[in-house]
Amino acid sequence: MVINPNTTASMTDDVIAGARAAAAPGTELIGSTAVRGVESVETNVDEVWGALAVLEQVRRGEALGVDGYVIACFGDTGLPAAREIAGGPVVGMTEAALFTAAMVAARFAIITLPPRTREQSERVLRLTGLGHRTTVRTIDAPVTEVAADSLHLLDAVAEQGQEAIRADAAEAIVLGCAGLAALTVPLSDRLEVPVVEGVAAAVTMVEGLLAQGLSTSRVSTYAAPRELGI
Repeated sequence: MVINPNTTASMTDDVIAGARAAAAPGTELIGSTAVRGVESVETNVDEVWGALAVLEQVRRGEALGVDGYVIACFGDTGLPAAREIAGGPVVGMTEAALFTAAMVAARFAIITLPPRTREQSERVLRLTGLGHRTTVRTIDAPVTEVAADSLHLLDAVAEQGQEAIRADAAEAIVLGCAGLAALTVPLSDRLEVPVVEGVAAAVTMVEGLLAQGLSTSRVSTYAAPRELGI
């Protein structure tokens, strides 16, 4: 299940379309959209609503027999809580994108939006310990602007990518929003460096964990919580 923590169904459709290109032939992808909350996750308040939506969607996935989950929100909204209640592995698109970029480049840059979401990226960088290899750049556009079509942002994202390559010694680019998936190929062609899209990276990581028979450790941190009335 690919979980969209916001209520914008068109973004879920776009994310699933991009994820299918990376998924193995035998993998069934289920797109899931928040039924309540916010239309985009950009603020601290939005993240609280988004985290609640993630928990609700994981509970639905468990009832459906879902094997593993991807959280399709840059910043990995609700990820730790989702790991506590999901029976199978849960991977956030941000951590997946960062670990993937770290395997193909010595240094890389995140390009995210809008500027106020920078801390969401920085938070995951701290958790993964990859801040020393990464810079974060932003473009001034709301997340809702990419829900219908992200290609109009190609020039703005490419400009930040070129600057990251020139000024930050970036050797790869991480797209910092699930709604930017359509930019992966044209941006890579323009910049001539690897461009990592987090949902696709996360889907392949969940597949890999399942293939190895691995899931979340229950020893302490992610032990199952007491039942919540959500």
